[in-house]
Amino acid sequence: MVLLETKSLTKYFGDTHAIDHVDFSVAQGELLALIGSNGAGKTTLVNLISGLLRADSGTILFQGTDVTVMSVHDRIRAGIARSFQLVTVFDQLGTLDNVVLAIFSREGKTRRLLSLASSDHPVREEAFEVLREFGLESKASQPAGGLSQGERKLLDVAVAYALRPKLLFLDEPTSGVSTREKAPIMDVITSIVRSGKITAVIIEHDMDVVFRYSDRIVVMHEGTILADGRPDEIRRNEQVTITLLGTSPSQ
Repeated sequence: MVLLETKSLTKYFGDTHAIDHVDFSVAQGELLALIGSNGAGKTTLVNLISGLLRADSGTILFQGTDVTVMSVHDRIRAGIARSFQLVTVFDQLGTLDNVVLAIFSREGKTRRLLSLASSDHPVREEAFEVLREFGLESKASQPAGGLSQGERKLLDVAVAYALRPKLLFLDEPTSGVSTREKAPIMDVITSIVRSGKITAVIIEHDMDVVFRYSDRIVVMHEGTILADGRPDEIRRNEQVTITLLGTSPSQ
């Protein structure tokens, strides 16, 4: 079942065709990797889908509904969320409180944050369950600023996940962490996707991560879709290999 699709989506910056009539789709329940060299259009595409940029032309459909001109807030309410490459947690708050804040935001309770922070037990219980799913329950009372980089990455995803999206965009979920921390981060993300709770799209430059964890890979180049297929198909795609690596599969 198609969860999201774009039809002839276009975005120009002056004479630069950042996104050039792109047809892109995400199936419900998959972990899709969006890859390409710097400037290929990956982040611009995600910004258009999440509402941070307005398309010049084309259509964005989410669960069959046209969301092309919806605000960011309305898209979040519809079920589209994203995690940014730079960790966006509040360092001075506890790990649990960061997730609590996301839940309050989801439920429109932010105006009463100070009065609800310690007294809204159902929200705190839900927040703790989110931390448990991400393996961070032992860090619940620790200030977010004291977490390791890998734990901060997980918390960043957990905060986005607490918005209860149907579709979650993850921008470089393993960037800036050690090699040994990458697999645990992706194992958690993959487990949650496989549980059927979310659909995820990752923008990722680490090809080991991409080929190991994704169900499908979409390759972008100069604002267009260069290739779309399973990891084994993309690995054998000579055009992709030449464009991204400058070599052919046989070399």
